[in-house]
Amino acid sequence: MNDAGHSAEFLDTHEPASTASLLAVVALLVGTALVFVAATAPLQMLIGPHRGAIAATFHGMAALFDLAVGTVGLYLAWRLWTGRIRAFADLQLLATAGATMSFLAIVFGNWLYIYYRDKEGPRSYFKANMPAIHGIFFEFKEFAALYTLPLTVIAAFILWYYGARVLDRKWLRYSVALLLALAFFYLVVAFGLGAAVTKLRPA
Repeated sequence: MNDAGHSAEFLDTHEPASTASLLAVVALLVGTALVFVAATAPLQMLIGPHRGAIAATFHGMAALFDLAVGTVGLYLAWRLWTGRIRAFADLQLLATAGATMSFLAIVFGNWLYIYYRDKEGPRSYFKANMPAIHGIFFEFKEFAALYTLPLTVIAAFILWYYGARVLDRKWLRYSVALLLALAFFYLVVAFGLGAAVTKLRPA
């Protein structure tokens, strides 16, 4: 059997059911978590007392969802790299979801940055007391996080534009897998540094 037939066989057998199952599981898990948190945690304790607490909450949730999506996407990207992927439609979906979550995390991050740069915000404190934290932890984290959006957008575009043809062209498989791997790397770096900065001085 040639490569085209091999890829078509993978795509035609079970992709719709796989994608639907993935969406159902994610929706169920997220819904259960939100209901549990809303029912058990006081709002003030949930988001915190700081001025940028609401922005930080939305930013953190978007980043956390992005990390979850990116983790599964990284595994599927590895399967794509090796040419043994079956859940191709799931990879298309996850790349799109990753780009969306990345966009939301950046938008909410820019909102949070207003409070970070405030006269009495963490930026002033870090620059006066721990300049390395601001210069390395936050500035590097801020710009590293921005790379996740174009990387995931390009990966999603290739997956949807070329469709099953990605499986037949090695350079496309490698390109998409590398794009998603780089996006995950920058996401993990930004997530870790962001969590550290928040722990030291919330906005």
